[in-house]
Amino acid sequence: MAADDEAFIQSYLSHIDDNVPLYVSRLAEAVAIPSVSSDLDTHLPDIEAMMHWTQAHVERLGGTATLIPNPNSTDDHALPPILLGEFITDPKLKTVCVYGHLDVQPAKKEDGWDSDPFILTERDGKLYGRGTTDDKGPALSWLWVIEAYQALGVPLPVNVKLLYEGMEESGSEGMFEAIISLAKPGKFLNDVDFFCISDNYWLGKSKPCLTYGLRGIAYFQVSVRCAEQDLHSGVIGGTIHEGMTDLVKLMASLVDSATGEILVDGVMRDVDKPTENENKMYEAIEFDIDAFGDEIKVSSTGKKLLHEDKKSLLMARWRYPTLSLHGIEGAFSGAGAKTVIPAESIGKFSLRLVPSQEPDQIEKAVKDHLEKEFAKLNSPNIMNVSLIHGAKAWLSDPKHPNYEAGAKATERVYGIRPDYTREGGSIPITNFLEDATQMNVLLLPTGACDDMAHSQNEKWNRSNLVNAVKVLGLYLLELSKIKGPKPSVCRCEPLTEAELMIPGAFMKGFKCKCEI
Repeated sequence: MAADDEAFIQSYLSHIDDNVPLYVSRLAEAVAIPSVSSDLDTHLPDIEAMMHWTQAHVERLGGTATLIPNPNSTDDHALPPILLGEFITDPKLKTVCVYGHLDVQPAKKEDGWDSDPFILTERDGKLYGRGTTDDKGPALSWLWVIEAYQALGVPLPVNVKLLYEGMEESGSEGMFEAIISLAKPGKFLNDVDFFCISDNYWLGKSKPCLTYGLRGIAYFQVSVRCAEQDLHSGVIGGTIHEGMTDLVKLMASLVDSATGEILVDGVMRDVDKPTENENKMYEAIEFDIDAFGDEIKVSSTGKKLLHEDKKSLLMARWRYPTLSLHGIEGAFSGAGAKTVIPAESIGKFSLRLVPSQEPDQIEKAVKDHLEKEFAKLNSPNIMNVSLIHGAKAWLSDPKHPNYEAGAKATERVYGIRPDYTREGGSIPITNFLEDATQMNVLLLPTGACDDMAHSQNEKWNRSNLVNAVKVLGLYLLELSKIKGPKPSVCRCEPLTEAELMIPGAFMKGFKCKCEI
């Protein structure tokens, strides 16, 4: 490391420590705006206010900020705008684009919060409030990074672009159409070389990680209709083939509750086997199974898990498909007793998908399975199966220079090399960004596993806030050290095996020929 780099790093880290009260106060301002995207009738003005608040912050720092209309917005269905921000030091430098969202989940104190969810409240070093960790805190940290560089009189070592939306918590409506448009030649995303997203969490409470894989999803509903209206079980029971009975048998046929094994033929056919390197990565991950059992609140049921060793459990969470039953619509679920035979019962379930699995292939396998199982029942009832929504899995290369930059920055701040993890959930925006631009996406989480995103008492540790600003700032510095041409400009054909052996071949997401 050059001496001037080291001097800057020391100054930068000290500056962040000195300005924590400012960052906390800014976060408090953002948390106070109830930008709840699930209730646009009430909160669309709040989401717009959050977008304008952020736009003003970008402009105060000398950046350009544009609010573009959501492409799916109509007079009858108004949606919040999308924020595009830019801090361009030199067009010849590499460019990183940061994605984040400024909308939040609903929250009310009477839901079980210990304090008002829209008033930032600090207790025991934890900053409580809706959006602190998901995702206002991480998203706004980038502005504090830029502000710190400016205060120290140091130009940004790479160009920084911001892509912030206000509908992530409600399916990112319109965002995917916007990305396709913005990735076209000459548009906002076309010169982006790297992407960074901080909208997920560490595996544990103390050790940082980088995330390189997410599972996809195929969400289904299966319905069984046995009558034209609900019936009285005392009057009609025993005379018809009850639809609920059929539905329960169908749902039970999908998965083995004792082992978690998916019982649908064909689902496991395309699942890749772990490589030797992948097995080694799992062995190096810091993970406590007993602590995990406590964190997910299964102690009252004996804390028995489906897997007893670390690697098997993590692989089950991240790199193998799973099938979960979610609920039954149409059945009586209120308090008390109601002796009704539902006319129609609708079961909800989903599969989490892994790379090499396609939602449409899974749809066919599930429909074939349920039709076969329904035929075994010899029932006169009517069954329907439908795929509600699907998304492919995402898998990146943890050896990519973008990941190495994140790892070096993390290690400098925390004093430890981060774990490389995958996650069982889905963040569809990762696939859309990579597919539209062909550039690498890094998931760089800044929150702990117990941050309670989407739940009561969502929080972001003060220490995580401080270290987030530090890591993100040094990540920019590490990106600037990546050699070779701008990946967005150099879009060569992939190298052959022989060409990979030529000294000087520049490695990126799809390994190009520019320096041969």
